[in-house]
Order: sequence, then C-alpha cells, then structure tokens
Amino acid sequence: MNSEPNDIPDRPSTDWISTRLTAEIVRGALELEPTEYGVQPHRLLAQARAQNTDGQLAMSESKPAGVRLAFRTRATAIELDVLPTKMAYLGAPPVPDGVYDLVVDGVLTAQASVTGGNVLTHDWSTGSSELTRGPAGTLRFEGLSADAKDVEIWLPHTETTELVALRTDAAVEALPDRGRRVWLHHGSSISHGSNAGSPSATWPVLAAALGEVELINLGFGGSALLDSFTARTMRDTPADLISVKLGINLVNTDLMRLRAFGPAVHGFLDTIREGHPTTPLLVISSVYCRIHEDTPGPAAPDFSTGKMLFQATGDPAEVAAGKLTLSVIRRELARITASRAAEGPNLYYLDGLDLYGEADYAELPLPDELHPDTAAHRRIGEHFAAHAFAPDGPFTDKRP
Repeated sequence: MNSEPNDIPDRPSTDWISTRLTAEIVRGALELEPTEYGVQPHRLLAQARAQNTDGQLAMSESKPAGVRLAFRTRATAIELDVLPTKMAYLGAPPVPDGVYDLVVDGVLTAQASVTGGNVLTHDWSTGSSELTRGPAGTLRFEGLSADAKDVEIWLPHTETTELVALRTDAAVEALPDRGRRVWLHHGSSISHGSNAGSPSATWPVLAAALGEVELINLGFGGSALLDSFTARTMRDTPADLISVKLGINLVNTDLMRLRAFGPAVHGFLDTIREGHPTTPLLVISSVYCRIHEDTPGPAAPDFSTGKMLFQATGDPAEVAAGKLTLSVIRRELARITASRAAEGPNLYYLDGLDLYGEADYAELPLPDELHPDTAAHRRIGEHFAAHAFAPDGPFTDKRP
C-alpha cells in the first residue's frame, strides 16, 4: 500500500496524503475492478459475473453490502471521492441517497451521503432500465481525535459505489491481524440489507460485530437463487464459518418447483463442501413474511397507496402441484440438512422463524411486507448472534 503527498489546490490548509485503494484496506469485496475513475468493488468474481445474464443480480452484487474501508491512522480529517450509481423507480417515491457509516474503534461516529452521481431508472412494468450519468462527489469526515485509531468507512448497501480516491491528513496503514475468524454469508435482499437505515445497521453486520468475526456478505437482493456460480464462489473463498439463507427469492420469483428445489439445494451444498469439507456450515430458512408463508409467488409491487408494497400473486391451491411457499421450503430445508448431517460433520439448520417470527412481525412489521426495517434488522442480528455464537452454537470458537 502506497501513501504519498498529494497537492489539492482547493484545500491549501491541509497537507493531504493520498492512499491507494487496494484489497489491504477495502475489506469484504472479492474483487476490485479497475475503472476509468478508480476501482469498483465486486462481491462476485469476474468469472461468475461472466456466467450471469440477469441484470438484477449484476446490479445487486455491485452494491457493496458489507464492504468497508478499514485502516489504522492518526488522521483528524478524511476525504473519500466516490462515483455512486443510485437507483430510481418509475412511479415510486425517490430513493434516498446512500449512507456512509464512519466507525471509529468499533463505535459509529458519523454518517454522510454523496449527492450527484449516476442514476439508474428502472421501469417495473417493462423490466427495462435507463442510465443517466452524473459527476463524482466527495465525502468529508473531520474533527476526529489525533490518537491512533481503527477506522472503518462502511459503503452504502443501497447503491453501486466506485471508489475514486482516499485522502487523509495523516498516514494510513492496514489494520493489524486481530485473529478474527472469517464469516462467509449468502442470502437474499434481507441479508443484503434492504430497508436498513445504513450499512452498519444491516443484520449480518450487526451479528458479525456481536460475534467478533470478519464478514464477507454475499447477500444479493432478489438473487439468492441457488446459482451454481455463487456456490463455486463460496467454494473458492477462504472462510472459517459459512451460512446460506434460502427461501424468499425462490418463492417471490416463482423460479422453480418442489421437484427441482431439493436436488438444487443438495448440489449447492455439495459445491460449497468441495472447498470447505469440514467448515461449520449453517443452513437458514426464511424469516417470517406474511404474504408468502402459504401463498406462492411471484411477488409484485403495488404503488396504489403511494408507497411500495409487495403482494403475492400466486394461488395457494397451486402448492399441491409443486409451487413453493416459505412453509414448504422450511420443511424441505430441515429435512435435507437432517439427512446430510448424518453423513458429514458441522452441518446445521436454523429455522428463520427463530430469527424473526410472527410475534416479531406483530411488533416490528415489514414496512413493504417483504423487507425488515432498521429495528427488525437489529432483532434478526441479535437473535442470529445469540444462536450461532452461543457456547454450544454452530459458530462457537473451538480453537485452542
């Protein structure tokens, strides 16, 4: 990692140091793609992206959920130049600008957003999208202590972020190895963080902090669909702990029937086990979602109330013909993991209703009937940590 002085004409009062944006400080991404402006964090490798033809997944994996800049410094001021690509939806209220969380020595210290950038406008009725290009922007955090400190800047989980430049008024160095285990997690938009107020408020980030582990979040909005390239990505990514959360996207896309579901789950787990034969592997079913508990998909957005709500459009009678619901998937995942656990070590099942169930929904309802809000994300993260990192839990630290 190179740190060298950088003259900034419009900032003459500060001796800025520019630091290259490399994998040493950009944590949680699997690849940094060079771009015209800087680097683009990705949560799928180029080979996997080349095998994908779905625009939803392409957009989702480029949103840096769980990705953060992490470094040690005495800097009192930090600037980060970024080029965001924001989402907009025809007929829906504007999407708020993405939030950047500044965490210092484990404490959320400041938040900021960047205006401008590109805008990708999506038309739900046609499935088409149009990109309008805009300028890069600059985040500034200042007034920090001059003491040596661990700094994390969590990138927005709601918009694509190209990293252009990092400047500080003191030298930056990579964080020392704290001996933390790496937790690799895959899931849907709920794991991605949809409707959480900021990137460090998503349930996987909260659970990782409680469990004192390093997170790699492969939660992809709308795209936890048992894709083989995602399984191969997990197979080839070093990890000490692995979890897979399945259900809601398979229902709300109406992607497959029961006949295909079981073999696809087996194949997904088989691929992960090729690279991680004994790593603790936790299979998690969906949290409570009223519209899809017993009603198949697909799901469809409804803007008639002036805000986005989702509704299930399938017919419960179609379950007999093999259509999937969350209740069906929970039953099948419990059966599959029980049968596999008898044949191999360190495979576990967690019912998603233990993370967020019907009683939780009554207290903390899903604002759009599909995604938890910030308070519900916290509850899910706390429930997950209490289960997974308990002394007898699947992720308990068994190292001597």
